[in-house]
Amino acid sequence: MVDETTGRRSSQRGSSQRGNTQRGNTQRRSAERSGAEGDGAQGGGTEAQAHDACLRLLGDRARSRHELESRLAKKGFTPDVAAAVLDRLTVAKLVDDAAFAEQWVHSRHTYSGKGKHSLSQELRTKGVSNELAVAALDQIDAEDERARATELVRKRCRTLTLPDPTDPDARSERDKIVRKLVGMLARRGYSQGMAFGVVKSELDRVGTDTEDFDGSDLG
Repeated sequence: MVDETTGRRSSQRGSSQRGNTQRGNTQRRSAERSGAEGDGAQGGGTEAQAHDACLRLLGDRARSRHELESRLAKKGFTPDVAAAVLDRLTVAKLVDDAAFAEQWVHSRHTYSGKGKHSLSQELRTKGVSNELAVAALDQIDAEDERARATELVRKRCRTLTLPDPTDPDARSERDKIVRKLVGMLARRGYSQGMAFGVVKSELDRVGTDTEDFDGSDLG
């Protein structure tokens, strides 16, 4: 009986020791992985890793060189590694700020209704040079911009209740609508002059009298 009890205790101690050893090994491997990740964040990575990171980012959408530089820096890659990779991608035409700017302007103007002022600011934040930004913005002339502003106002007017001309408060209600529509266009980057002209024209078209409204109250 004593030998049997002693054997069970010995077996239990052995199982416990093996469990502790396994847990220790798991903890060490986890610490090693964490350390390796930490070292990569601080010391950067290889050009191959940076190249793969760029391709993943470019797979989502076109990006400027500045955008990719910023993302690589956040991932911990050194400036030298980032520059080398981006230079190769530029030679391969996968990074092209001129093409990026043209695509950005076309997409944001066509699908988001952005005016040239807003588009210019957006390109600046993307790190696109002034020269390339101006060339891309030249895609949009005054007629194009006015036409897109008109579409935006016409669409918005469908959701508004326009005042009845016989209502005593018609004038004040009209002025509120004018300010709302002009403000909408201004936030999208259209000049105040163009915004007011488009709004006035569209309200006249739907029968709202704007003859006595010259825009001087818009500030």
